[in-house]
Amino acid sequence: MHHVTSVELKRDCPAVQIPSGTPVTLPLGTPVDITQTLGGTYTVHAHGGLYRIAAADADALGFEVTPEPATPASGETVTEEQVWDVLRTCYDPEIPVNIVDLGLVYSMELQRRPGGRAAVQVRMTLTAPGCGMGGVIAGDAQQKLVSLPGVEEANVEIVWDPQWHPSMISEQGRKMLGLD
Repeated sequence: MHHVTSVELKRDCPAVQIPSGTPVTLPLGTPVDITQTLGGTYTVHAHGGLYRIAAADADALGFEVTPEPATPASGETVTEEQVWDVLRTCYDPEIPVNIVDLGLVYSMELQRRPGGRAAVQVRMTLTAPGCGMGGVIAGDAQQKLVSLPGVEEANVEIVWDPQWHPSMISEQGRKMLGLD
């Protein structure tokens, strides 16, 4: 979403302040401007700052909450392509490009377990070492990965070496940001 929508919160709403990562509650009736709706989360501007609202709290914005996917049946297998596709649904709440095309994901390992299930290990970074949203972004990726059929465990680790640089943005990401 690239346009701003203004709404008033329909109920008290948990949120995460950007970029500090501090959990807050925005009160019922708070006017907010929705500035980004990517990856199932919402970035809003309120009280002079930015906040991230989870998909589970979409009703506070007046949207329907999408139910969580059912727990996958055991024995299903997951592919590397499915894992990368899921990582492409995770976004930095301030940048309208997914974490893969932004160049934040340094590695992904898919390890098969007995019985066909898998463990996923991801190493990623952030655009700035001081960003307090790292745990939120990594947690979002981890939650989405464990919801994949065939994934038993997911670990998303934030690393700082090598340091991220804009040259790491993919060609697709550069197009999305209008850099090319």
